[in-house]
Amino acid sequence: MDWLSLVPDNIAEVLVEILRFTELRRRILHDNIHHVDAPAFIPQDMPVREFAQVLNDAVAEHLRSRRLLFRDTTNIMFGLHGSARIRPVADAHAHTLLQKSRDEYMELQVNKLLENALNRKVAAELLRQKCGVCPDRSDWHVDITLAGDGPFENSSTHCDTAE
Repeated sequence: MDWLSLVPDNIAEVLVEILRFTELRRRILHDNIHHVDAPAFIPQDMPVREFAQVLNDAVAEHLRSRRLLFRDTTNIMFGLHGSARIRPVADAHAHTLLQKSRDEYMELQVNKLLENALNRKVAAELLRQKCGVCPDRSDWHVDITLAGDGPFENSSTHCDTAE
């Protein structure tokens, strides 16, 4: 289902982008836990600060010009027909922890999963309050690619969207 067709305004569109991003991040963090014993494993994370800056810039543009404009960054690329590709980044801190203490590494991953779940839950509830709908996690399989399928994660997001 195309959830953006149900989006009445730019704020709701930002919430949909957060939902998509948090689903991608959940998959990456899940892989960090499940592949911990793989030889030469390097933990990854989504570019969280970069994504937050993209959202901040898009909202600032909306306040200036009444249009929501998502701009490409080093690890986040926006494309045609509402698509976006997000490249996971190596997590040097997690890698260091993994080499030092597996327990501390696992605790870090669990804490990141919890933070991500909270962010997703807040965005979903705000979207439900705003639009009366909230995407079910099972609906995301069409819109995004699993971690490791390529250099970028596909989150099917919109760019250069005018109100």
